[in-house]
Amino acid sequence: MRRIWVTGYRAFELNVFQDNDPKVTVIKEVISKILAEKLNETTDSCWLLTGANLGVDQWAVQAGLALKKDYQQLKIAMMTPYEQFGQRWNENNQAKLAQLRQQVDFASTVTKGPYQTPAQLRAYTDFMVDYSDEAVMIYDPDHKGKPQWDYAAIKQAGEMHDYPLRLVDFDELQTAAEEWGEHQREKAEEDGRFNS
Repeated sequence: MRRIWVTGYRAFELNVFQDNDPKVTVIKEVISKILAEKLNETTDSCWLLTGANLGVDQWAVQAGLALKKDYQQLKIAMMTPYEQFGQRWNENNQAKLAQLRQQVDFASTVTKGPYQTPAQLRAYTDFMVDYSDEAVMIYDPDHKGKPQWDYAAIKQAGEMHDYPLRLVDFDELQTAAEEWGEHQREKAEEDGRFNS
């Protein structure tokens, strides 16, 4: 069994405020490609572990759900650091979280009760490292943000034992965005030729 923790920036840290932002499409494609490569390496069961934050966590769930059609061995677990996570979000974001929770194979919280202390967030990070075999992060160490704590914990785990990290930085995202843009242009030209 393989367990992959996928995490990264929150949506607002990437200036993403709409679901149809092209950045979301690019990030989901990058995550899908990395996961597909890992899934193609084994027929054993594989768990995608992620959180529920708006941003890379939820996009990872969406990418994983799309991959499940082709990879029956893929299972998805969505973990939150505490109960009632997301209750302060607007109605639309709460509904999206509830819908994703219903679609994953497993959803739970790391600590009981509502948010009380930062120790719950540390317990969440420790749990994610302890219950995964490797990590994929959409994160650029030169541009710190909320994921810096996860990044530090992952790096520390890698120093103590075999815990691979696949880091996707802004340069790689930019390259992926350019490739996506080129593909979109080619597709539009092709559609134009067929429609004329």
